[in-house]
Amino acid sequence: MKADIHTIEAKTAGSIELADHIFGLEPRADLIHRVIQWQLNKRQQGTHQAKSRGEISRTTKKLGPQKGSGGARHGSRKSGIFVGGGKAFGPRSRSHETSLNKKIRALGLRHAISAKAKDQSLLILDAAASDGKTKTLVNAFEKLGLVNALIIDGAAVNDSFAKAARSIPNIDVLPIQGINVYDILRRKKLVLTKAAVEALEARFK
Repeated sequence: MKADIHTIEAKTAGSIELADHIFGLEPRADLIHRVIQWQLNKRQQGTHQAKSRGEISRTTKKLGPQKGSGGARHGSRKSGIFVGGGKAFGPRSRSHETSLNKKIRALGLRHAISAKAKDQSLLILDAAASDGKTKTLVNAFEKLGLVNALIIDGAAVNDSFAKAARSIPNIDVLPIQGINVYDILRRKKLVLTKAAVEALEARFK
């Protein structure tokens, strides 16, 4: 499939042939969902933890006599029914990460990119360069119609462009190594530079 190449000044700079096995797939929601769920599970810190009764420091002396009080039989102040007692079945520190095959992850990424191409939410830029001024970049994005976008550059992001874009709301800039399904779908538009397209085609050749 063919796509127009745009400059940062919103002018046309020719066209590019995009590989169908990356940009022309019929998007599968189940694959995309599996990859997003894997990403979100991996991000969870898992540092939440409550103390069990074995971790509570309290006297082990029996509260009262076994019989005759008319109340329940209690043997420890560490019990979860008392204020300050241990939590029964409370959260424990653990990893929430799940496993997902590398092939599924790669396929999910290609389907996410194809979903943007199918929705006409994909824009190809000649290069992501700027004079370092945020105001100039905001005006350029207005001409290109970029309000909510993920911009993917080549192996290294232009420093001036990244600094100018970082204070613009709803605009994310990543190198090609950082491209992922979650960030692609959380933004309305996906912007790829020519260098990013070449890197993707080399990765999935």
